[in-house]
Amino acid sequence: MDELNILHVDDDPQTLTAIREILQGRGMRVSSVESSAKGLATAAAQSFDVIVLDRTMPEMDGITVIQRLREAGVTTPVLMLSALGLSSNRTQGLDAGADDYLAKPFEPEELVARINALHRRSRAAGHSPTLIAGALECHLKARTAWRRGKHIALSPREFDLFRYFMENAGAIVTREMLLRNVWKLNFDPQTNVIDVSVARLRRKLEEDFPTPVLETVRGAGYRLMSDDI
Repeated sequence: MDELNILHVDDDPQTLTAIREILQGRGMRVSSVESSAKGLATAAAQSFDVIVLDRTMPEMDGITVIQRLREAGVTTPVLMLSALGLSSNRTQGLDAGADDYLAKPFEPEELVARINALHRRSRAAGHSPTLIAGALECHLKARTAWRRGKHIALSPREFDLFRYFMENAGAIVTREMLLRNVWKLNFDPQTNVIDVSVARLRRKLEEDFPTPVLETVRGAGYRLMSDDI
């Protein structure tokens, strides 16, 4: 895998150091910036695979930084980090243009998984006709799903759901992320449509196979595992 080039923007030097050590330990190249204004300028002037952006900063908050980046035409995937973890906080971050939202505190492995998922999704959108996660395959042009060489028949909505899970394989996918990116809704309709749809997809993906691949993470959302052979 190519070395990922990450921009991390945060006004806390200790957080910058901690995250730089985590990501460099996974073979990533990290540019650490302590100012939101400098982060905005750096993101606009240089090319990065993923931007990791703190939400709460003194001179310009992360929401404003994302909005200005998107207005400037910068499409680099953004992972917003924040101590504000309520559903409304996540929704605001995603509505502003963030591609993912991770509440603090978080486990290092989840941070790495989220970054890798954003990079895979970004590459898939522009290049690859097939998403692969272990023995799972998502053929984008044919709109077909496969597990260990077996075709999995999915409805159009189930395929869209499967594709989004594949784009974020290994990372926790929240209810808000599914509403926004699969159902294209910016509000919660207060129904069980997501639970029902995920349950149907899970049954189809796991039928006739000995191991599960789609897990429910209590209080957080769902996670697709790769089913490595």
